[in-house]
Amino acid sequence: MLPVARFNKIFMYYNRDLSWLEFNHRVLQEAACEKVPLFERIKFLSIFSSNLDEFFSIRYPVILAISNLKAKTQRKIENSLPEHFLEKIQVQIENQLAEFDNIFTNQIIPQLKANDIILYYNEPLKKEHVAEAREKFLSNVLSFLQPVFLVGDMLKKFEPEANKLYMVITVKKYGEKEVQHAIIKIPSDNLKRFYTLSPIDGKHYVVFIDDIIRENSSYIFPGFEIVGIYSLKFNRNADLDFEEDYHGDILAKIEKKLVKRAWGHPSRFLYESSMPRNVQLFVASIFGIEHDEIFTDGRYHNLSDLSSFPDFGKNLTYEEWKPLYLPSLSGATDIFNVIEEKDILLHFPYHSYNPVLSFFNQAAIDPDVREIYITLYRVASDSLIANALISAAKNGKKVTVFIELKARFDEANNIIWSKKMKKAGIRLIYSIPGIKVHTKIALVTRGIDNKKKMYSIISTGNFNELTARFYTDHALFTTDKEITTELLALFHFLEKREQKPRDNEISFKKLYVSQFNMADNFKKLVENEIKKVKNNGKGLIRLKINNLEEQGMIDLLYKASKAGVTIHLLIRSICCLVPGVKDLSENIQVKRLVDRYLEHTRIFIFGEDSEAQIIIGSADWMTRNLYHRIELCTPIADASCRQELLDYFSLQWQDTDKDALLDPGIEVSGYEQEIKRGQQSIYNYIKEGIC
Repeated sequence: MLPVARFNKIFMYYNRDLSWLEFNHRVLQEAACEKVPLFERIKFLSIFSSNLDEFFSIRYPVILAISNLKAKTQRKIENSLPEHFLEKIQVQIENQLAEFDNIFTNQIIPQLKANDIILYYNEPLKKEHVAEAREKFLSNVLSFLQPVFLVGDMLKKFEPEANKLYMVITVKKYGEKEVQHAIIKIPSDNLKRFYTLSPIDGKHYVVFIDDIIRENSSYIFPGFEIVGIYSLKFNRNADLDFEEDYHGDILAKIEKKLVKRAWGHPSRFLYESSMPRNVQLFVASIFGIEHDEIFTDGRYHNLSDLSSFPDFGKNLTYEEWKPLYLPSLSGATDIFNVIEEKDILLHFPYHSYNPVLSFFNQAAIDPDVREIYITLYRVASDSLIANALISAAKNGKKVTVFIELKARFDEANNIIWSKKMKKAGIRLIYSIPGIKVHTKIALVTRGIDNKKKMYSIISTGNFNELTARFYTDHALFTTDKEITTELLALFHFLEKREQKPRDNEISFKKLYVSQFNMADNFKKLVENEIKKVKNNGKGLIRLKINNLEEQGMIDLLYKASKAGVTIHLLIRSICCLVPGVKDLSENIQVKRLVDRYLEHTRIFIFGEDSEAQIIIGSADWMTRNLYHRIELCTPIADASCRQELLDYFSLQWQDTDKDALLDPGIEVSGYEQEIKRGQQSIYNYIKEGIC
């Protein structure tokens, strides 16, 4: 058990950004874990770096804005804002970057060396590699370099892009004293970040493109003496500021926003620690960087690129877990008949994603299929599902797709697919102004013997076969008449593209739908557990979600804890609830699980196992999910599916290896039990055929 997130001061609500940084620190801990295979540790470093870039692009601009407000206004915006908030954020990030560097330089690089892989890192090339690196530079790299002197008209035309690598090179003409500063973009997005060099004594050698450029910088500036070379990068505010109402072509408007995204206001200027102070201030001043946007780090930035580090065929990754099949679905020639017999619950990525693909592929050619409805939030770049929908439309099916064009960082890809689908004759329903549709639902209607039958999928994750390989999610296949009827009603509501439902427009009795009944239904379930305790019974709440931030739900959990309800929370990322506080949350435990797959499931369990209300769906307990998006959750009725989810939660709650206990400062105890790996135990559970 890894104790993390010890709070220096107890607040009613832990700050969401500090909590998120703790989550990213938990990712970093996996990179330091010697039980994790070497190349998987490198991937965790990549994930940490990518996450931090997103933090600076999305959250840090908000933090700076809040910190610049008067204290009274701050409190209205952020009730959990601790003292010296901005300073705490900055210190936490700096400490994590120092820990990252320590892990990489003192653990990963020596382990690579022990496996005969030598990475040049802050060191000159061996003489055997100098000519080879020069040849790669002259034949492959040089033409991509466009040096810009930071003076006059050239400077006015130049603006560094977000999350791209740059070097500031200080030069002077031979025989002169005056120095000049130039900037070049490192073309790692056009070329490779890592190059392999010739082996020496059976050892493989790897070099950053950065160092190939440094080694040969004299070719970029003939006639100049190189005084200094310093790496840097910029993060920029990348949060699209969508207005409440769009008029005209929403596609064109969002495409315009995407063009501007790379040029948003700088939110971080990250520079190499060896950069002289005068050069730092010069660069900061010409690009309008404020003091709180300046951070220092080592020579190598954008280490999310570690995901492309060459492995030379070394077997230094996780043991492959072959995707599993339910016997009823293995080789099923008619998936609709299988679903008619019984509800089916799949657990990805442990289960194969092929049944989801079969659902849409068979629907595309089945002569009895009349209509297909689906919500798409993040579409795979080579989406088999989107292609199946296109085939269905060409085969005369009525296909209706709600595609969310505001899915952050996937807008461009979603737009590309929306154009392809529209061209194929699919009826597209674009983003609702001012609201995101985050549901993961699909519905197929068939006409058999003049009777209409409906088949549905309700998932906790996107209809995306790529992310399904490494995101943990659940998908329910059901023909339940109440569920399918209410799903059809929701799709008809979405067709109207209204932000809010009219009074009594739709009545959802079984499904939980935000904007309609979701928050109220969850509140009733919590209150019901409180009533059980007051009636001398046992109250039990178990939740597994990505984020817990909405203060109304947190307050209700505090109320339940004070009433004596036992509460177990598996929260992957943001958790603003403070557990284990006497007379507030002493009956609440919170754990965070980080392992080889990204935890993405949402499970809600209220009550003891035999009588429990069990719900899955797309919604976290955040303000945006409960009140400002269209989300959907469904109760699980089938006895075997219910037991699977109960066992799933129990196995992960019992994990003492990859779970981290969020702790407000009390001692962690009671975890000296046999070590169990959460995701390994889930895979074994499914493989043994208990599901």
